[in-house]
Amino acid sequence: MHEFELIKNYFQKLSTKSPSALNLNDDVFFDKKNRLIVSVDTYIEGNHFINFKKPELVIKKIIRSSISDLICKGVKPKYYFISGSGNKKSFSKLNLSKISKALNQEQNKYKIFLSGGDTVFSNKLSFTITSIGFANNIIYRNKAKINDDIYVSGNLGDSYLGLLVLKNKLKLNQRLKEYFIKQYFMPNIQFKLAEKIKKFANTSIDISDGLITDLEKMINNQKLSYKLYLKDIPISNNLKKVLDFKKLSKINYVSNGDDYQVLFTASKNKIRIIKKIAFNSGVKLTKIGLIESYDKKSSIIDDENVQITPINKGYFHNF
Repeated sequence: MHEFELIKNYFQKLSTKSPSALNLNDDVFFDKKNRLIVSVDTYIEGNHFINFKKPELVIKKIIRSSISDLICKGVKPKYYFISGSGNKKSFSKLNLSKISKALNQEQNKYKIFLSGGDTVFSNKLSFTITSIGFANNIIYRNKAKINDDIYVSGNLGDSYLGLLVLKNKLKLNQRLKEYFIKQYFMPNIQFKLAEKIKKFANTSIDISDGLITDLEKMINNQKLSYKLYLKDIPISNNLKKVLDFKKLSKINYVSNGDDYQVLFTASKNKIRIIKKIAFNSGVKLTKIGLIESYDKKSSIIDDENVQITPINKGYFHNF
């Protein structure tokens, strides 16, 4: 059963008396009256991270991926709660020291504060992060408009290639290995964009499960389609070198998730302000496509102006 079927069939009806739950179809809970925004994410060893050999990097990854849910809504995170299940090996004194140091570094970097949590014994290692922020408004899902431009922040694909390197599925020189592994564990989330994105975005989501999967989630309750231009999807110079040298397909690397970049749509009259904010904040924002009417089939156009189909649209949570 797909994640959305599970929510719709068993849990959506339980939230009908809580408008702040946003029908369980957004990244966050938003209590407008109290300006409260909450996001919850769970991470399991072997699924969301390969192993716990580098606990300090795993913790940084899950903290960044969690607060990116708020950032893409136009909200600066302020507090976080962390719950962990593990055993004496995973929570050894050495590992706990590394975790504590890494959390302190993330707190200083993003101005967030640990505010509570829980620990339980288990032979299955997992973490649950609750992130909290405050704002008068957020950017919702399913607010795109026909003829909106589609934008993405930063670069896509580096994290997925880093995962392949960690799994020994791709051999690279040491410099490139270190670069892609760092991108996997420490994604460059767009913290500077948090409060500025509300000036131009109609709808938004962070890219966790993959560009195409998350784009479809962002407009899943609207009768709309999309057109993406592969040549415009931004990638790093390092990824371009690897793709060219190994003759790999770009679409299969930019659509596999774990990027935690902001994906949003904006009206065409917002181009000037988008460029200005991107320049002033030092955040790369790239137009990659447009929103179209439902009677047009969603498509991805390659460099030869030919429609293509990716092997994998991204990650799906199936039960």
